[in-house]
Amino acid sequence: MITNLTRINELAKKSRETSLTNAEKVEQQVLREDYLREIRGQIENTVTNITVLDPLGSDVTPEKVRQQKNRSN
Repeated sequence: MITNLTRINELAKKSRETSLTNAEKVEQQVLREDYLREIRGQIENTVTNITVLDPLGSDVTPEKVRQQKNRSN
């Protein structure tokens, strides 16, 4: 689970109800950037570990994905 999601949601709720201080706005932006970085990393990891097979069972994984998989191993 993403650790900062609770705080992101708290700040979002507060911004809807009242206004955020400048420090809270900066914190919110930093937390959002961290969140997006983590999500992108998870997606990249998932895509890198995919093997694509055609109906006959042959490996047709795109070369770019194979190269990325070899770099991560």
